[in-house]
Amino acid sequence: MNTAATVLVLPGWQGSGPDHWQSVWERSHGDQRVQQHDWDLPLRGDWICQLEQAVLDRPQPILLVAHSLGCHLVAGWAACSRHTARVRGALLVAPPDLQRADLPAALHSWRGHAPQPLPFAAHLVSSDDDPYCSAAAAIALAAAWRARHTELPALGHINTGSGLGDWPQGRAWLLELDSTRLR
Repeated sequence: MNTAATVLVLPGWQGSGPDHWQSVWERSHGDQRVQQHDWDLPLRGDWICQLEQAVLDRPQPILLVAHSLGCHLVAGWAACSRHTARVRGALLVAPPDLQRADLPAALHSWRGHAPQPLPFAAHLVSSDDDPYCSAAAAIALAAAWRARHTELPALGHINTGSGLGDWPQGRAWLLELDSTRLR
């Protein structure tokens, strides 16, 4: 029998505003945001430490729901943590391509880390017109992380501007991960 999972919300660079589907899920479903010291200057090591502490402080099992840079946070944390068994799965939405030539300077500490397979079930959701990640880069990230991949049409960065509100389909994908056992 599965125990209900604790859902940790991992926004990307600059956080998720009040109308972002992640914020809506916090209000509607009681999901818990992992707070970062600085949303505008996302230092990789600092963000990884914050996630590690959040995982250790919450009851398990845990589901991670990441948007944008939060997807790379999940991957970076999983590559160095000894506590990945606490996580049942991760919904990874709209990861940016960190190898882009026009990557903002604030994100350079995230560059140069080779993606590794995640030690838990994952589902990467991307849009075919995301301005921060090409369809080919999203496919490559999903393969490197060994994540199921779903490409959606014309939703941009799958954020507030996409008009998703409570995003029931995304929630359904998250709940599918809740029933998945660790590999």
